Amino acid sequence: MKDSQPELLHLDSDEMTGYPNSPLPVLIYRQVLDTSNAEERADSFEAMFKRHGWPPAWRYHLYDFDHFHSTAHEALGIFRGQARARLGGPHGQETVLKAGDVLVLPAGVGHASVEADDDFCMVGAYPPGQEPEIERGDPAQLAAAQSRVATVALPENAPVGGPLAALWE
Repeated sequence: MKDSQPELLHLDSDEMTGYPNSPLPVLIYRQVLDTSNAEERADSFEAMFKRHGWPPAWRYHLYDFDHFHSTAHEALGIFRGQARARLGGPHGQETVLKAGDVLVLPAGVGHASVEADDDFCMVGAYPPGQEPEIERGDPAQLAAAQSRVATVALPENAPVGGPLAALWE
């Protein structure tokens, strides 16, 4: 792993659009894996996530609509292509994700693909016992979503290794 220190992105809840986001920061690890073969990179992300207690669940692209998961934290390992993603809901911040990067989304954080390469693909993983529901912002449901987010257990380790508590204090 090249750089174990992630970028931290803090996103406030958006009452206007109903996206809870999280008091915990989004973690963006850049160029975690540098193998040039996409399939090897996908396999390596899956093995790494599993080893650190985040069982891989799927390989897919990032949805092009804003959504969040109030019942699960999510790890995304980009193994092919690149995308411009919006984090935090419709009024959120944009970042570019490239093959080799890992994005760790605390429960409640909105995310969507704004623009992506045709071959863009990721490995998705969740801590054991956490099942993601795909939710869209609803201002009338914001308080309920925030309550669900607050009860999601914090995993011990980051999906790339190392204790998560120090980053998610």
